[in-house]
Amino acid sequence: MDIAVMGAGGVGGYFGGLLARAGHNVTFIARGPHLEAIRRDGLRVESGNDGVFTVPGNATDDPASLGAQDLVLFAVKMYDNDAAIQAIGPMVGPDTIVLTLQNGIDNGERLVEVYGADRVMIGSAYLEGRISEPGVVTQGGPGAASFGERTIGISERGERLYQVFRDAGWRVDLLENMTGMLWKKFAYLSGSAGVCAASGCAYGELRTVPETRAAIEAAIAEALAVGEASGAPLEPDSLEWSMNALDNFPATGMASLAKDFAEGRPVELEGLTGTVIRMGQDLGVATPVTDALYAVLKPRANRIEADLHRG
Repeated sequence: MDIAVMGAGGVGGYFGGLLARAGHNVTFIARGPHLEAIRRDGLRVESGNDGVFTVPGNATDDPASLGAQDLVLFAVKMYDNDAAIQAIGPMVGPDTIVLTLQNGIDNGERLVEVYGADRVMIGSAYLEGRISEPGVVTQGGPGAASFGERTIGISERGERLYQVFRDAGWRVDLLENMTGMLWKKFAYLSGSAGVCAASGCAYGELRTVPETRAAIEAAIAEALAVGEASGAPLEPDSLEWSMNALDNFPATGMASLAKDFAEGRPVELEGLTGTVIRMGQDLGVATPVTDALYAVLKPRANRIEADLHRG
């Protein structure tokens, strides 16, 4: 397949790297030193699941140079959505599938607004992934993914992609209710990552302090209440699944949101915590714990944004 990876960070680099290792024609859309290093040395993947491997340095910062692709893996951070959604346009042909593997809950809808429902599939990744240095991505945690259609059911194209992904070594599930799965992960992330970032503590600490654990569970429940009010096809085990995910996250690990705050990088606060609050306000659902987390984190996010603009 001709595959473009929009966002060659931890998620795009890892899953795109597996596809390239399997022989697909994968091009990484990157920029700056990361792009230069991939072109020069290839993309090096350091995986807790799959060992260390390097794939060819097919990379560009100009999506228009590629033409229509069979598949676009859309894996940018949510704060880059506006520019990235427009940038992939030259790569989206009549039969192209755009698969989002992002955090958040509304990325698929935003892609549909531009490219139409028949081109967009939704998915989610479960891993600790980073660009550890230019040209190198690391993968920890489960290193798994799930994907499916925006509506209930399994499609023929989903089954085809599932086989491609499995043959490339992905640990992946094709789900009948991917929207329900997205709400599980979104609720889990908006609650646990928000507390992780606000506290600066690893997950092993967060989940064992009773008061902190209760705050995480309450924030997750608020997000799920918002999802229920929106009419989303939530699954009945959503809260149980989220707390199980909390308990199974590596004890010394931290949410990418917390790491980004600590390192002064752009943060996905608006796409996670902020989205719960905005949707809750629109739907008349109270989100007091989430409101408090946002209030604590927002000044830090503002400071990071100001520093980045100055620098």
